[in-house]
Amino acid sequence: MGVDNRFDQCLIRGFDICTAVIYRDGLPQKVIDFSGFKIEPYGLERVEVLKGPASVLYGENEAGGMVNAVSKRPTDKPIYDGFLSYGSFDTVEAGLDVGGPVDDAGVWSYRLTGLVRNGSTETDYSRNDRVFVAPALTWQPDAQTSLTILANYQWDRLAPNAFLPVAGQDYPAEHGKLPRSFFTGSPDFDRFDANHGSIGYQFSHEFNESWTVRQNLRYSHEDTDYRQLYYSGMVDDRTMARTAFTVDETASIFSVDNQAEYQQSFGAVENKLLVGLDYNRFSVDGQNGYGAGPDLDILNPDYTTSISNPPIYLDRAQTIGQAGLYAQNQAKVADHWLLTLGGRQSWVDNSYVDHLNSAGDSRQKDHAFTSNVGIGYLFDNGLTPYASYAESFTTNVGQTQSGEAFRPSLGKQYEVGVKYEPSFFPGFITASLFDLRKTNVVTYAGGPFQVQTGEVRHRSLEIEANADLVSGLSMTAAYTYLDAEIISDAPEVIGNRPSLVPEHQASIWTNYEIGAGRLEGLSFGAGVRYIGASFGDNANTIDVPGYTLVDAALRYKKNGWQAALNVFNLLDKTYYSTCYPGAGCIYGEGRTVKGSLSMKF
Repeated sequence: MGVDNRFDQCLIRGFDICTAVIYRDGLPQKVIDFSGFKIEPYGLERVEVLKGPASVLYGENEAGGMVNAVSKRPTDKPIYDGFLSYGSFDTVEAGLDVGGPVDDAGVWSYRLTGLVRNGSTETDYSRNDRVFVAPALTWQPDAQTSLTILANYQWDRLAPNAFLPVAGQDYPAEHGKLPRSFFTGSPDFDRFDANHGSIGYQFSHEFNESWTVRQNLRYSHEDTDYRQLYYSGMVDDRTMARTAFTVDETASIFSVDNQAEYQQSFGAVENKLLVGLDYNRFSVDGQNGYGAGPDLDILNPDYTTSISNPPIYLDRAQTIGQAGLYAQNQAKVADHWLLTLGGRQSWVDNSYVDHLNSAGDSRQKDHAFTSNVGIGYLFDNGLTPYASYAESFTTNVGQTQSGEAFRPSLGKQYEVGVKYEPSFFPGFITASLFDLRKTNVVTYAGGPFQVQTGEVRHRSLEIEANADLVSGLSMTAAYTYLDAEIISDAPEVIGNRPSLVPEHQASIWTNYEIGAGRLEGLSFGAGVRYIGASFGDNANTIDVPGYTLVDAALRYKKNGWQAALNVFNLLDKTYYSTCYPGAGCIYGEGRTVKGSLSMKF
């Protein structure tokens, strides 16, 4: 997906998930234009990944799947954790995580997590600074009732990464490749400053062994100040044209999800019924500027030129209101059959106000019904074959260049597979085949503009294995073959491969921990990742070569302390991760080293 430090990034089944919507604690945290609501990993207990459409339970959802980031919660036992790290590009981090009961009865408990980072990246004149704090408080008067308040604030100061012209393609090869450190912007102009915070709660109450009700609610707000001079073509053999782009916007998200769950056994049938009603409101208000910037000599760059803000081309306010009513039933029959059936009705009200030209105002109302159905069989030997069908429904923020609001995207997936988890061996293996289609795909169209294409189809084979091979030695491996095709669009691209979707991906990671003797507590791991070749455009005229990366880790634990060394891209492989028409390519990250010392009591 490239190294776009403005957003969290993840690719599932060939679709960009996290730059569309990522879930936090079960509620959507949608990327709204350039307000990405980035998530700090240190504030998480775990990350949950669900492959394939999941709109029935979660509503706003990409066709490829979803990622749910689960925040750290108050604990019933005291914890005192912290770390200090130093890594590449003089990046220093410090973190603290404390929690435990507040009163002797354990009715109240708390958690406080914080992190500070000061550093840069491999690009000249860059910044990579962050302040993060997340308090949490739980009230649990009895075993049946729980209320947890979750809040966080995050302050980011970054220099956005940039695309570069390619030697031998955009300028003469004899000039050589531009280094990863090459800066296309202006030190006094380029920045990506984002401040965001959220507050919400999770409430649950069990009336009895059968009935449980839940309510999750959160409000999030982000202010974004983005300035960048980026490469936009070559004027001659050594002179780069640059475009100035600015964003000043405020975004907010309000989400609430109400659920009632009923569990009951009827003879040989164990049944769980979940019904819910949710509402989400996504809004953004701001201005974008766009215009020509001063040229730059790539062989002798001068960064002293004063940069003025470009003309405002977009001044708008957009609000998307979304309501959903859903139900899902899961049944286990005779301890072997697994049956799932669910449905959701979604209603969307998308309003757009153009402050520069009232003729650009629009309001669009949509509705959709999405469903899922699945069947599986649990054999006594640990083998579980299954088949499923699922749908997704996703709203798209923004407008076409002609001023029309983007239509929602719909996804449909058919999947068959098998899971095997033997009782005699600590591990599992899964294999699946799926046919996944998505309509109204939003793609890059040059400059700050996007367009909606017709329909894409992804057909794939996925294999994943996880095993403890011998005492202390574990392994995780995965392989994906993905046949992707544009099946509805302009005639010249029908049958082509969608941009930035590799045909082959593979990875393997092994870890060994010494459990006894003088070296007890020492562990080390190594892994290889392969990302196959792809195209930078739907016309399939821009090749993005595949690449292989090696990562490694070394750790030593003793008496609650841990020293660790992590190396990403150990061999310092130089590669392009993303290319776009007319925009050049962006380098993937070079070798990155991070050493840390942490304590946990």
